[in-house]
Amino acid sequence: MTRALSVAMWSIYRLLVFALAAASGVTPVHLLEFCPSAGPDCHSDDDAASTSRSSQRAVKSRWNGNVSELIQDLDQFRVSCKKLLEVFPIDEVSGNFVHTVKNCIFSKSIPTPLKGPLSLAAVSKDVIEGILDLDVAVTQSTDFRLYASGGRLLPGSEPLAHRYGGHQFGYWAGQLGDGRAHFLGQYSNRKGEIWELQLKGSGKTPYSRSGDGRAVIRSSVREFLCSEAMHFLGVPTSRAASLIVSEEPVIRDKFYNGNVKTERGAVVLRLAKSWFRIGSLEILSQSGETDLLRKLLNFVIDEHFPSISSNDPDKYLVFYSTVVNETAHLIGQWMSVGFAHGVCNTDNFSLLSITIDYGPFGFMESYNPNFIPNTSDDEGRYRIGAQADVGLFNLEKLLSALSPVFTHKQQEEAKIILKGFVNIYQMRIHQIFKAKLGLLGEEEEDSYLIPFLLQMMEDTESDFTMTFRQLSEVSHLQLHNRNFAQMWALDDLSTHQHFSDWLNMYLLRISRQQNDGDVNRQNRMKNVNPRYVLRNWMAESAIRKAEMNDFSEVELLHHILSSPFVTQETAEEAGYAARPPSWAQRLKVSCSS
Repeated sequence: MTRALSVAMWSIYRLLVFALAAASGVTPVHLLEFCPSAGPDCHSDDDAASTSRSSQRAVKSRWNGNVSELIQDLDQFRVSCKKLLEVFPIDEVSGNFVHTVKNCIFSKSIPTPLKGPLSLAAVSKDVIEGILDLDVAVTQSTDFRLYASGGRLLPGSEPLAHRYGGHQFGYWAGQLGDGRAHFLGQYSNRKGEIWELQLKGSGKTPYSRSGDGRAVIRSSVREFLCSEAMHFLGVPTSRAASLIVSEEPVIRDKFYNGNVKTERGAVVLRLAKSWFRIGSLEILSQSGETDLLRKLLNFVIDEHFPSISSNDPDKYLVFYSTVVNETAHLIGQWMSVGFAHGVCNTDNFSLLSITIDYGPFGFMESYNPNFIPNTSDDEGRYRIGAQADVGLFNLEKLLSALSPVFTHKQQEEAKIILKGFVNIYQMRIHQIFKAKLGLLGEEEEDSYLIPFLLQMMEDTESDFTMTFRQLSEVSHLQLHNRNFAQMWALDDLSTHQHFSDWLNMYLLRISRQQNDGDVNRQNRMKNVNPRYVLRNWMAESAIRKAEMNDFSEVELLHHILSSPFVTQETAEEAGYAARPPSWAQRLKVSCSS
């Protein structure tokens, strides 16, 4: 490579650091080379599964559990709010009417039942049986539809709405809170895990502002499918147990253009280890409620950060350092699968660094650092290439929120920790894209090979997901001969004027990997490059059917996206790995839901 080209490539690499980032080490996923269907038996039985992602283990174990150990009567299922109610003060004002809330973390708030008839549009067997210890058969009952939609309270539930604030699109928005979500309680499962159950779309709360507390079918289908899809991609995320739809009319101005339409209400039963977010701390800091801020921090650390000693005088600093590191890790994982959150406000950033609050998200199709999934984002603040910048901004706001509990010395140390975010992020971009290209070891040339490819993908508008997937599937001989029959994404990439230069570099690089034949490389790459992601057109197709009470495509997508690294016949027939249809380019997603 000439010096001029080397310098050019390095410049591109620096430019793309925030355009596409990556998570730290990628654990291989063992999978079948081909699965004939999207059915529940589509999983691997090889011993190598012991090194697979936890999500892949879940796919396997959920069908092999002992049904006799599962709860078959909903009356025996109990949640508890006791721990939170004992630790934190509750809003002294009762009722679901909107008001300014002070000196508390939660308000008591009863869900508003959806108006029937109710339909079970989707259910995650992995969540129902693998997390909630329920026999999935109970989801077919009327009782389950009521419990999962807010029409009846689970045994032990004392519903709460969480108070938080946040910076939205860069500006402090004041009190926000759960405006359409109700915390039902904590469930401790047979594995010893504690999960927090929440209904989304379940009616007004003291934090609803001008909203009606409802969610509609289109946004609820997207949340259900994407939270589950992200889990099986190996990205930390909240989970979705079920989706209930109703005939209740809900008025929405979908694109804020005065075109008001009547849609139908829906509720998602979702779970997370915690729903606390950066905004949970910001509202307390901004309001001068320092004692409560400290109490919430102590609770979060004791419950969710077991490696941090409660007696450590620097525990808040260690907590901050952990969140900085894990936030870089999370955003890197988003970028590794081409995921753009769409609304990266501080109230949507989890303190546990999991993906929460799915709204106008999108999976990038043609590689484009300026991809904006949210049509409400006029300035492109949350474009995919800016997510790392936004993460840094949000962590700055977290540091500000923690200032009242930091000493001066800790404050200065926290600033140094924050400066390390960029280095962590840059290191991870390099690691994960090496894995996506099947590269072993470390060579100086790697710093040019990766950005060279990304630049070509941008120039040719090559599909992000399928370019990497097809590089995983093509043989060394096919690459050498440039035989890309039926590989549409690689065919697009090969039109670039510098493709031959890059290809020669790549072939030489992988040929130097000792004891690493085609099969090993291909399997390793297919373990980290999914064949299926929840593209907007796929979600839209399922939504249109769901709005007509046809939930077949929601179910199909749910099954397929539960094994995104495995080639599936039904997915191929549906065109989920094919070139996106032309109408997909016209789709728009907004904050309205």
